[in-house]
Amino acid sequence: MEADPIVNVVAIGHWGREVGIYGLMTSRWGWPIAESFHFIGLCLLFGTVGLFDLRMLGVARGVPLRALHRMVPVGLAGFALSITTGLLFVMTTPDQYLHNPAFLTKLSFMLLAGVNMVLFYVIAARGVWLTGRDDLPPLGARIFGAVSLICWLGVMTCGRVITAFRPPAYFWCPWC
Repeated sequence: MEADPIVNVVAIGHWGREVGIYGLMTSRWGWPIAESFHFIGLCLLFGTVGLFDLRMLGVARGVPLRALHRMVPVGLAGFALSITTGLLFVMTTPDQYLHNPAFLTKLSFMLLAGVNMVLFYVIAARGVWLTGRDDLPPLGARIFGAVSLICWLGVMTCGRVITAFRPPAYFWCPWC
């Protein structure tokens, strides 16, 4: 394998072994437990942020947006959990992730979701807070909600297909 001048996969893998991440994750229950927590984090994220996005698109109009927004910190906690477990996966097998088109697309969707969130709070949030319980938010806010929903669905879809792009000679994982 040719060395990547930007991302040193070998060094990342070596570091993962040195600090014990590889040993933990390749133990009998390490990977399955991390996968479970990764999924719980995604559920918390999508269950709160996704619901807020759907409300901005007009679903469940009787529910006040401010009330739903109070759940966003739960989604952020889920995001933090997913990032933490995701880093464990990458540090265990960086060669399976860092050049994987599904993983790179997943990261792109995450970046776009983050930029979209910042722009939402800078540009559209004020108009959303003025929206009545049965009203549609302004068009700009609905666009931010749609982009967010698409991004998070893209993140989850790409996460599921990462294993489809695994090099064929890679069989360290007995349950994969």
